[in-house]
Amino acid sequence: MIEVRSLSKRYGSKLAVDDVAFEVPAGRVTGFLGPNGAGKSTTMRAIVGLDRPSSGEALIDGQRYAQLRLPLRQVGALLDAKSAHRSRTAVNHLRAVAATHGIGRARVDEVIDLAGLASVARKRVGGFSLGMSQRLGIAVALLGDPGTLILDEPVNGLDPDGVTWMRELLRGLASEGRTVFLSSHLLTELALVASHVIVIGRGRILADTPVDALTQGKSVRVRTAGLDDLKLLLTRAGGTFTVRGDDAMDVGGLEAEHIARIAAENDIVLFEVTPVGRTLEEAYIELTRGAVEYEATGTSSRDDHDS
Repeated sequence: MIEVRSLSKRYGSKLAVDDVAFEVPAGRVTGFLGPNGAGKSTTMRAIVGLDRPSSGEALIDGQRYAQLRLPLRQVGALLDAKSAHRSRTAVNHLRAVAATHGIGRARVDEVIDLAGLASVARKRVGGFSLGMSQRLGIAVALLGDPGTLILDEPVNGLDPDGVTWMRELLRGLASEGRTVFLSSHLLTELALVASHVIVIGRGRILADTPVDALTQGKSVRVRTAGLDDLKLLLTRAGGTFTVRGDDAMDVGGLEAEHIARIAAENDIVLFEVTPVGRTLEEAYIELTRGAVEYEATGTSSRDDHDS
């Protein structure tokens, strides 16, 4: 389990993380989301001891990372896919890391196969693509067979086969009772693997919730031959609507049961009454709308670039 308690981190006048608190339990995949500059990487770095908090603390299984006697056997982390020395081969990089914890060559061979690196194991890391570097980073994270995985953008640079491999790997690790905590900007993919998400914006937690609760329906899809009559009735009842065709619309502000009751009382036959959920991406955009630090604009000027 990961525990973050009242964690704050300041860089000069910049408060990057502001009194953040959350828990990541074992046995599930937890996604960590937020706009660029929101504090995700700073929080992850604080958890593994790379950044010292200005206040508060981060614990892994009840201990600070610096207190772990054999950290690689308890925590596997991927925070920078390009951290390996460029002149080393993949296998020698893994053997060097393994030697710090007394991990044998047999385990190195296992993670090479697991990460799909067998064909490039004796090639220099400096020539790796981003996707291959990600696979090597995952192999390092798994080297000590840890109970906790902390991964920053692990699918970045992977091809479709690699993304599928990563998805199955993360699900499998969580099903074994491990703690899996990862950040990603690929929200559609994250929705397929994470059961819980923590959303951060401008250094503060905006949501800590199951994915299902965040994406639950906010409108109702209705199909009927009496669309115009039903629109008038639902508007009077306080509903809003978006027409989706000659016989379909999405209704907001009213529950499905209320809509069905109004239709029945007015002899309007309904072909469909279905709650429509939001995607994780739609829910995320709505949640973080006021917490985006770096926004694109439609125009630019010399003043914009100089500021």
